[in-house]
Formats: sequence, structure tokens, C-alpha cells
Amino acid sequence: MNSKENMPKKPSTLVKFGHAIRDERKKAGFSQEKLAELADVHRTYIGMIERAEKNITLLNLGKLAKGLGIPISRLIKKIE
Repeated sequence: MNSKENMPKKPSTLVKFGHAIRDERKKAGFSQEKLAELADVHRTYIGMIERAEKNITLLNLGKLAKGLGIPISRLIKKIE
């Protein structure tokens, strides 16, 4: 049996949000480290979000949007 088969499935909202962050980060030309610096979060936190391992707070959503230079609504629209 594959070990991935035993892992719980990640909520689709977190997966979509992680993809949205990754897409916007790459579109901006930022590394995970650069976005973390601009958003004032730890660098490993960005990777955890992109891999859907974290369910972030509204405060951190605002930090990420500000770091990316985009409105929060743009990120939310990508997960609808």
C-alpha cells in the first residue's frame, strides 16, 4: 500500500488557495523567501501555504496580499 493512500485528503479550498498564492507569487517574480520578507512572515510559512498545509488567518491573508501588491479579493476570487 502506498503511504500517500493513508494520508488524509487536503481540503480543496486550501489546495486552491495554495495554487493562487503560488501563481501570484510567480507572476510577481518573487521567490518564496522574497514574498515572506515582503509579507513579514517566516519563509517556511509560504511553502506550507502553497502545499495546503496551513489554514491561514485573515491577518496573514492581508499580509500576503499586501506583499504581492494585490487586493485580497483577487486571491479570494481564485478559490471560488
